[in-house]
Amino acid sequence: MRGDVIIVEDHHRRAAEAIAALLANEVVGRTRRTTISVAGESGSGKSEMGAALIEAFDDVGIGGVVLGQDDYFVLPPQSNDRARRQDLGWVGPNEVRLDLLDEHLAAARSGASSLQKPLVVYTDDTIEQETIALVGARVVVAEGTYTTLLQNVDTRVFIARNRLETLDARIRRAREPVDPFIEDVLRIEHEIIAAHRSRADVVLDRDYRVEFVR
Repeated sequence: MRGDVIIVEDHHRRAAEAIAALLANEVVGRTRRTTISVAGESGSGKSEMGAALIEAFDDVGIGGVVLGQDDYFVLPPQSNDRARRQDLGWVGPNEVRLDLLDEHLAAARSGASSLQKPLVVYTDDTIEQETIALVGARVVVAEGTYTTLLQNVDTRVFIARNRLETLDARIRRAREPVDPFIEDVLRIEHEIIAAHRSRADVVLDRDYRVEFVR
């Protein structure tokens, strides 16, 4: 998403290096691209982990790209916020074109040389289109709240930090004001996303310690 603020820190890099070290041989051994999802609650560090994973794989000679779920929302950010305020029932996976994101992961796995994907321009509250090159990429990372639900994923990473533990990160990214309505949204998201942990192959705890569960 154009206009997003991503701050990759040492704890993101340490976790990413551990995950890349575990998966590197598997990635190299595949005849197709490897797909990885990074999921968790708002402010948990999904975008930062996505970027850190690409860095970590690049350090061992494996190229990659990130697909951000934020670009696949049905409505751009301000319009989506209005839809939520009109009907809290709008909050959830239905806000996102997960089917399109899954199609793009499938295309990447099948050897596509590029993807034409949505691009959210945060400041303009618009959704444009962009083409990203996949040539040279052996890994495609899809990061976002609901990406654990995607089907065309080889390894699912889940960040187990809740909305209270992510408050500081949300404030620093300045993506949204802290108000009671937003906290209501985050409570709903928590109830949905917490159930996704059981689908994960890798879990990061609140301190980004890595647990390989499968």
